[in-house]
Amino acid sequence: MRIATWNVNSIRARVDRVTAWLERSDVDVLAMQETKCKDAQFPVLPFEAAGYEVVHHGLNQWNGVAIASRVGVSDVEPAFPGQPGWGEPAAAEARALGATCGGVRVWSLYVPNGREVADPHYVYKLGWLAALRDAAKEWTSPDAPPTLLVGDWNVAPRDEDVWDPAFFEGRTHVTAPERDALTALEDVGFTELTRAYTEGQFTYWDYTQLRFPKRQGMRIDLAYGSPSAAAHVVGAAIDREERKGKGASDHAPVVLELDT
Repeated sequence: MRIATWNVNSIRARVDRVTAWLERSDVDVLAMQETKCKDAQFPVLPFEAAGYEVVHHGLNQWNGVAIASRVGVSDVEPAFPGQPGWGEPAAAEARALGATCGGVRVWSLYVPNGREVADPHYVYKLGWLAALRDAAKEWTSPDAPPTLLVGDWNVAPRDEDVWDPAFFEGRTHVTAPERDALTALEDVGFTELTRAYTEGQFTYWDYTQLRFPKRQGMRIDLAYGSPSAAAHVVGAAIDREERKGKGASDHAPVVLELDT
């Protein structure tokens, strides 16, 4: 089974690229983030024409997560247990979507950006990740299905995951509390599954300052697996070619190979 994650940065603007890539890449399940549309606005028909069922969670023109599968979709959840909201009063955002596809529990996750270290959104980001860790504890039990937490984490776990650590000093995405939040996921039993196969590669390049041709990227699109999921991973790849050309997302697809 091939399971991928991709921050598409507006599905309505890039549906042709995404569905064409699905047909070329032979991917069974695609988790998408930052779809930027309401459920009724999601372009379902092109996915169905390509042989995929789609579930989507979108509340407005911001955020939005989706899962496309050609191996079935069931037990859909538009949030994980305890997922915090944002704003006053706090309201849920479309940042998490879970579904079982081909016997694997897949969560498409769009972690809050955090904005600036002094911003309340940074506190929200840390609380969101802590709540995810608490929920994930239950997903490592022996009777739980193999579970994958994939998406845009907006955290670069190590210094080598950004093009210039000095440039990011004092900024979000690289702070110790953010990185500790990912370590906490590992502490409850999850393993990041892509690094062993894609060491030294980036998944995101800002549109500004010619970051992509200068190879000035970040590694923030990650895949964490429960023990039963990690045991089946036999490969991973980052499709850097999809960051090229007109109308590209600023993120590249990340693909996992499972021997299930």
